[in-house]
Amino acid sequence: MNKKLSIITINYYNLLGLKKTIESVTSQTWQEFEYIVIDGGSTDGSAEYLESQTDNITYWVSQPDKGIYNAMNKGIAKATGEYLLFLNSGDHFSDTFSLQKVQNHLINEDVIYFNIDVIDNGSSYVLENPAVMSFSYLYNDLPCHQCTFIHQSVFERVGYYDESLKIVADWKLLLQAILKYNVTYRKVDDVFSTFYKDGISSLPENQSIIEAERTQVLETEFPVLLDDLNEYFLQQRIIRNLRKSRKINWLIKLGLLDKF
Repeated sequence: MNKKLSIITINYYNLLGLKKTIESVTSQTWQEFEYIVIDGGSTDGSAEYLESQTDNITYWVSQPDKGIYNAMNKGIAKATGEYLLFLNSGDHFSDTFSLQKVQNHLINEDVIYFNIDVIDNGSSYVLENPAVMSFSYLYNDLPCHQCTFIHQSVFERVGYYDESLKIVADWKLLLQAILKYNVTYRKVDDVFSTFYKDGISSLPENQSIIEAERTQVLETEFPVLLDDLNEYFLQQRIIRNLRKSRKINWLIKLGLLDKF
């Protein structure tokens, strides 16, 4: 019988992060999951550590890959669980009871996501994801993979991650899943995992790549929606500029124009 959950960890030259993640996974009180680790052929001791953890890992491999999403796709191909969770090297659960707390929520929906603890330059806060994922929200954001469970059938219907993209393939897949394939989703207003804001998508030098890749995806997959969104952004800019206008503010103060 297949497990309810497959946890997938990808790693590349991050032995300390890999140890943190594996210790977090193996210490969970609820253990009805399979654990898959994909290492990109690291020579920093990661392979040797994985070998020492064979009893705690369902499947692992250490071999060169073609990047983050190629590694994630390798994990998907090996997964047999009903739901998949990506907890990459350095990521971890909030405590040993995290999976015990969330496992009862893994039912009925195609995508199930939670809020998440964020660590940013030593400070921490809870990032609250929206209950409704509108296109305007998805245009700029998505729930982190560390707090999102995706049903195996979503990958069967939508496909795997687009390996031609360097940073936004997870964003593209979720966008397609919700807008094209109408997958069901549900937010659970709770926290079970931690996200460190130092990954590839958070680095300032990668923002231009992110913007270019997102534009490429939208122009290819959702050109009509992109046109509407550009018009929306234009209207928002006009409204912001009008609110800054001295003449408009005087008219509002005189009662000749309603505040907007």
